[in-house]
Amino acid sequence: MKKDQLCALAIAWLVTVAVTSLSAQTDMAPQGWRYFGGNKAFMRYAPLDQVHKGNVGELSVLWRRAATDPAFTARFPDRAVSGNLRSTPILIDDVLYAPNALGLVEAFDPGTGETIWRQEPFDASPEEAFGRSSRGVDYWEDGTEQRILSVRGAHLYALDVKTGNSYFNFGEQGRVNLIPPSARSFSWSSGPIVVGDVVVIGGVVDGAGDSGMNWRESQPEHVRGYDVRSGQLLWTFHVVPQEGELGVDSWGEDSWKYSGDLGSWCCFSADEELGFVYVPFSAPTAAYFGGHRPGYNLFSNSLVAIDAKTGERVWHFQMVHHDLWEYDTVGPPILGEITVDGRRIHAVMQPSKTGFLYVFDRQTGEPVWPIEERPVPQSDVPGEHSSPTQPFPTKPAPFAQIGITEDDLIDFTPEIRERALAIADSFVFGSIFTPPSIVTEEPGRGGTLMLPGSWGAGNWNTGAFDPETGVYYAFAHSIPRVYRLEKTTDPNSEMPYWSPNRDAPYLDGLPITKPPWGRITAIDMNTGIHVWSATNGDALRDHPLLKDLDLPPLGIASRPAALVTRTLLFMGDGANVFGGVQRNMWGKGFRAYDKATGKVLWDTELPTGVTGAPMTYMFQGKQYIVVPIGGRDDPPEWLALGLG
Repeated sequence: MKKDQLCALAIAWLVTVAVTSLSAQTDMAPQGWRYFGGNKAFMRYAPLDQVHKGNVGELSVLWRRAATDPAFTARFPDRAVSGNLRSTPILIDDVLYAPNALGLVEAFDPGTGETIWRQEPFDASPEEAFGRSSRGVDYWEDGTEQRILSVRGAHLYALDVKTGNSYFNFGEQGRVNLIPPSARSFSWSSGPIVVGDVVVIGGVVDGAGDSGMNWRESQPEHVRGYDVRSGQLLWTFHVVPQEGELGVDSWGEDSWKYSGDLGSWCCFSADEELGFVYVPFSAPTAAYFGGHRPGYNLFSNSLVAIDAKTGERVWHFQMVHHDLWEYDTVGPPILGEITVDGRRIHAVMQPSKTGFLYVFDRQTGEPVWPIEERPVPQSDVPGEHSSPTQPFPTKPAPFAQIGITEDDLIDFTPEIRERALAIADSFVFGSIFTPPSIVTEEPGRGGTLMLPGSWGAGNWNTGAFDPETGVYYAFAHSIPRVYRLEKTTDPNSEMPYWSPNRDAPYLDGLPITKPPWGRITAIDMNTGIHVWSATNGDALRDHPLLKDLDLPPLGIASRPAALVTRTLLFMGDGANVFGGVQRNMWGKGFRAYDKATGKVLWDTELPTGVTGAPMTYMFQGKQYIVVPIGGRDDPPEWLALGLG
């Protein structure tokens, strides 16, 4: 695909789309918490202030609720339940609804946490009883019926809000099988989104961006729309374009026919007045070598606006061309109104793993500020076709450190600095988009050391928006990764190169790049200017190499999500939900910041780490803040905080 074609595609939109009046519905402050992102705009904001700067220090635990069903665990005592509770409840008509740690939807009392009903598994087998947590559910009503929509495992469910029973006429006997006919599996950790009478589903099939030897041929997970009443499939949007479709020529050598592995990890937003759903897409496979897929590989690493009624693409923008770093577009596309140079704009704000925040007019896809195609370093891996340019937003500035130089290595003491330099000398490093490199015995050829790494600066957790002030809050995870390639020797390998290990080296347990390893940045979206930046959490304070040093907070490199209220921003440390996670990547802390300044006003320790996004609501005159907690070695729970 030629560069002029790319530029045309990057902000293209269908000329047949009628120009409709924009509504402030999704821009208004959400009332209650009706979607797991707060509202369909995914603001993670509530205009509540019973808990405020003056009394936040008086918060205490009001109730705790186990996210597992005692009946199931008693029946299957040998089956472990994951402590990675991703689920954020929604509040509908004074009832909380959320998938539990088994993926089964529960309804519970917002004042006590007591069970109202719990979804029964489809059959009694252990495989059916034990699923895993998803991030949330959605709600639909038409004046006569009220339904909770949920994805569990490979199925879509529609449940009666009063009983939790499945609608028998929905799909096949109460559920829709989401495994595509030609696929081996289906997985999605996010939840469905309902726009009008259409349930929109994303997902991943095989792994979306794996780096192994046998990922040349892989199944994409297309976005699909289903009728909310019947479960009938209405449309399919091809995330890897098919023959005759826009973007098919961005997959050279006919690689669209067999490769891609694209999908969407999380999370969708929607403008219900326009009828558009905004979908961020993952990286293509294999994540770190793309010689078999020359071209820009649409719609990988893209934000796509889709007409929820028809499934047609309205506009798109690709944040990374021909991805070699697993820089998925994972964070939620947040909708909000901003005023730039006197012009009121209904915007969509898309964070990236790269640390860039891309801002568009959400109806047309036009960038609010210019986005420049700039030359980037090129790959020297035989057979690779790295993109000569990548898109760089001119505003806002990155919310994370991008690229690595020697000045970015830790220097707490001269000895630590010398040791960090010695470690870094083993690697290639430089500006962002420096490609993966082949590991050899030569000095400095141990792979490419890069920030951000494949966990990203921005992940599913990044982003919250205050519609009253126009400030966007971004969390950045700042731990490097090593993009190393080795030539495959397995005669059965489909790939000439693979990436066996991407962990960056530590210096006796210390990251070799400077802190803060986790931070929050507040950005005024009316100007594109950073307002403040604050370190989130502290870690490794008792490390032997640091114990006698007077250091500021170092930050925790996890993936915590923000909750914004009238005066406060809440955020936890994040939890230990993966094996082998370093001690600087999780904690039990949960704190409140002054959202105007970034000053920590309250800091507490919860029973264990925060695993999902917090939410808040008013119930019977009291404000509650509900936090999903758990961990690799801790049980999953929802914990409610409030004023005693």
